[in-house]
Amino acid sequence: MVVSILGCGWYGKALAKSLLKNNVIVKGSATSPEKLQQLSDLGITPCLANFKADSEDYDPEFFKCDILIVSIPPKARQGESGDYLPKIQRIINAIDKHQLTKVIYISSTVVYGDSNSEVNELNDPEPDTESGKTLLEAENLFKQQTAFKTTIIRFAGLVGPGRHPGRFFAGKKDIPNGNAPVNLIHLDDCIGITLAVIEQDAFGYLINTCSPDHPIKSDFYLQATLQAGLSAPEFINELNNWKLINSVQIQDVLNYEFKVPVWHNCTFD
Repeated sequence: MVVSILGCGWYGKALAKSLLKNNVIVKGSATSPEKLQQLSDLGITPCLANFKADSEDYDPEFFKCDILIVSIPPKARQGESGDYLPKIQRIINAIDKHQLTKVIYISSTVVYGDSNSEVNELNDPEPDTESGKTLLEAENLFKQQTAFKTTIIRFAGLVGPGRHPGRFFAGKKDIPNGNAPVNLIHLDDCIGITLAVIEQDAFGYLINTCSPDHPIKSDFYLQATLQAGLSAPEFINELNNWKLINSVQIQDVLNYEFKVPVWHNCTFD
């Protein structure tokens, strides 16, 4: 099996390592020739693939694969939101051109606005941020395609090696919304769920990936910060806008068991 990963960042590289251990050939994208060697050093077959809103430059070999994973979130802070959808359309055009049939698109649970309620894949998202609106539109572009099947995986907040949650609020004071539930997913489960989709040939689905454990923000981040040996944060004892992300597809489609089902005593590094 050959899997191509468009977007070899924190998650993409970790996923590639797991696939390689399973004797899967992994092709990874780099946006410049200088970055190709970094992928090669990890055992990934490096391919140039640079998609922009108004141009593209890619090695056709990258699209010679059984499954394509698209993991390139919009860089809202760099003002990329307006360019993101045309870039996604160019990627979809390339998928069509090279006649791929199986795609995984990595999205985010930010497509759900703070509805003060529990939400899952059966609820229509109502995003209240620019990145959430952009990702929902990108999801819809993939859903409209009939020449190939896409499974959309929505990741909750990402934690794990290199992203210890104890560093998020260390030493800060008067942090609002301390009683809101947390919606997070460990890198091990991001990878585990992606592998389950591939192994079970579960294409054409929409899957939320969020830990079933939702402690309140103040409790979770206090414990995580102390575990990291950092200064304790101080939260405001209040509950304002919130959401609680759950999934029905994790069980119904994948019958997946979380590797990190609870956060108590979880080690993140």
